[in-house]
Amino acid sequence: MRKSNTQKISEVISEFISELKISRKLGEARIINSWPLVVGPAIAKQTEKVYIRNGVFYVHLRSPVLKTELSYMKTRIMEVLNEQAGEKIISKVVLR
Repeated sequence: MRKSNTQKISEVISEFISELKISRKLGEARIINSWPLVVGPAIAKQTEKVYIRNGVFYVHLRSPVLKTELSYMKTRIMEVLNEQAGEKIISKVVLR
């Protein structure tokens, strides 16, 4: 017999995340983990450090030429990373 108070596991997890107020941190983790997928393996290998602080996505690169190339695509990179998170987490991209 089926219980009347059953819930989908996805609903239970969503409620749990909401109660702990960690959805933003999980989104940040998704963004950082998706960086190699978004830019590809060649650019990911040239990346020294990636982190998010106060809604700003920081990327430390080994190549000044690559930094210049990516600077032209900052807006698009921000859009794609926010899509990966499922919400707007990043408001700015800083390349160093």
